[in-house]
Amino acid sequence: MKLSTRGRYGLRAMIDLAIHDEGEYVSLGSIAQRQRISLNYLEHSFAALKHAGLVRGMSGSQGGYRLAAPANAVSIRQVLEVLEGDLSIVGPGQGKEESPYARVVRRLVWDRMDEEMDGVLSGLTLEDLAQEFARLQKRVDK
Repeated sequence: MKLSTRGRYGLRAMIDLAIHDEGEYVSLGSIAQRQRISLNYLEHSFAALKHAGLVRGMSGSQGGYRLAAPANAVSIRQVLEVLEGDLSIVGPGQGKEESPYARVVRRLVWDRMDEEMDGVLSGLTLEDLAQEFARLQKRVDK
């Protein structure tokens, strides 16, 4: 599976939002500037994230976005599923029409890859990535 720029950029923007969400709404313009991502591009991604209930938006001069739940309650899987859709390596098998070889490969390779990927993406939260960014930033600032 290869993630699109929508998934990669959207995840970066959500980490940025987690870092800068201090009780105030964060403007997409500020996220776009820090992440060097097109504002128009982010608007489309955040519309989907808002529709999915991962962020809250507010219009106006003090508007922007906030996480709808604490950063430690938002998994990377949730974000990527909204932005990318199905995260499976391959689609579902064809049942009886699927050859025995294809069933073996699906069960021993594709399904196991999906399980491993699910474990990683479900086990990491926005807070985990935000904390890692802060840790790395401290090392750079020294």
